[in-house]
Amino acid sequence: MLRKVVTARRRALPGFVLCALCGLAEAAVITLRVSDSASGRALDSVVASLVPLDRGELPQPRSASIAQANKTFLPHVSVVQTGTAVEFPNNDTVRHHVYSFSPAKVFELKLYSGKPAKPVIFDKPGVVVLGCNIHDRMSAYVVVVDTPWFGISDGEGTVRVSGVPPGDYLLQLWHPRRLGLPELPPRPLRVMGDLAESVSVDLKN
Repeated sequence: MLRKVVTARRRALPGFVLCALCGLAEAAVITLRVSDSASGRALDSVVASLVPLDRGELPQPRSASIAQANKTFLPHVSVVQTGTAVEFPNNDTVRHHVYSFSPAKVFELKLYSGKPAKPVIFDKPGVVVLGCNIHDRMSAYVVVVDTPWFGISDGEGTVRVSGVPPGDYLLQLWHPRRLGLPELPPRPLRVMGDLAESVSVDLKN
């Protein structure tokens, strides 16, 4: 369940199609302020992605890194474009055995120190839960999305996605506390200029 309050240069169009009209069709900055629908408090670690309806040629994915330090995955929540090569450097003095059994990516990096010889390619969209076969308390999440336009909310609940070309998108949101719950329904979003929006996320239903 999502509730929204929109601040834009023009009023929202019917059907939750939002648009900000500018004189020039330039790449836009989309700013989201995310809160918990129950408490109204700012919500961090929310993954927001803008999936284009026009699946033309997209920019190539950039490489990413998820390190292990002090027996912790850093960062705890990541978002990458489908096809991204992710490095898993071990900065600890002990060896780790990184794995995932998630349908979106099943893999194992058996006991190792330093940096594995090859990155892991995340080639299917979905949520990937990471663990360590040696240190059970270690966990992390990788959200794989079919778009290069995404971000994660900070401690103030703010997400900024820059360089978004004009066009029609589906806004998708995810939070670790929704793991195992049905996906939140995506919402159509029309981008024609900079846009600011407030959304709330239901963490229980």
